[in-house]
Amino acid sequence: MTVKPDLDHLRQWIGRSEKASDIVTAQLVRGLRATLFMEIGEPKPGDAAPFTAHWCLAQPVYPMSQLGPDGHPTRGGFLPPVPLPRRMWAGGELEFIDTLRVGDEVTRTSRISDVTMKTGSTGVLCFVSVEHLITTPRGTAIRERQDIVYRDVSTAPAPAATKPALPPTAQHHESHMADPVLLFRYSALTFNGHRIHYDRDYVTKVEGYPGLIFHGPMQAAFLVEFAAKLHGGAAPAKFSYRGVSRCSKAASSASTPMTMMPAWNCGRPTHLERRP
Repeated sequence: MTVKPDLDHLRQWIGRSEKASDIVTAQLVRGLRATLFMEIGEPKPGDAAPFTAHWCLAQPVYPMSQLGPDGHPTRGGFLPPVPLPRRMWAGGELEFIDTLRVGDEVTRTSRISDVTMKTGSTGVLCFVSVEHLITTPRGTAIRERQDIVYRDVSTAPAPAATKPALPPTAQHHESHMADPVLLFRYSALTFNGHRIHYDRDYVTKVEGYPGLIFHGPMQAAFLVEFAAKLHGGAAPAKFSYRGVSRCSKAASSASTPMTMMPAWNCGRPTHLERRP
């Protein structure tokens, strides 16, 4: 059995910070545009990158020997060493201030802002909140809060599958075909080794999900770009989102329809605030 987290110990990480820098390249912009079903074009210095391109920049790099069985880096370092084996992106909030552009040198300053615990249907859950400040030589571009959840391996039998309730009819919606290649591409762009996104045997036989899992930030990226498309190309001033169920529509090797609705994410509410 996994050791129960010592919350007092883990909260000692609150206030710790780190910095990392990277450059927005034309190749990155082309790859992310292609993955988000945008017009690829030939981006030149000064051209706008997709609004969530910062998730592809300055990602931590670890040697293979320091990766855990799930493909994530082993616990410790900047993030607190939560002794729970399952880790996922739980949600967060983005505030868009300036657009990242090809050629920008981007610096991300990250700070642990909170560590909390609660008990859910799968047992103990530990939440770590991280504040990110994304800057360029022009100043602040993005403020972000990222929520990470850690949980234990569930020993209870999986509940019987139920058909999810249909979301309310949306005024605007957009659909694309999603498949394992899309998930692999996004994992590559974000240097994300988490096996639940590309290793079908691992995600179904070890973690017990019905299929490959859609990345939380990829869903958020699609929604932000769709919201911007509906408002003349301007990003929402703020975008808040929370993962309340796992999206695993890529459960088979075939392509699967994926629909974006600006107020709904996997059938759950998502908050968008646009600029006046």
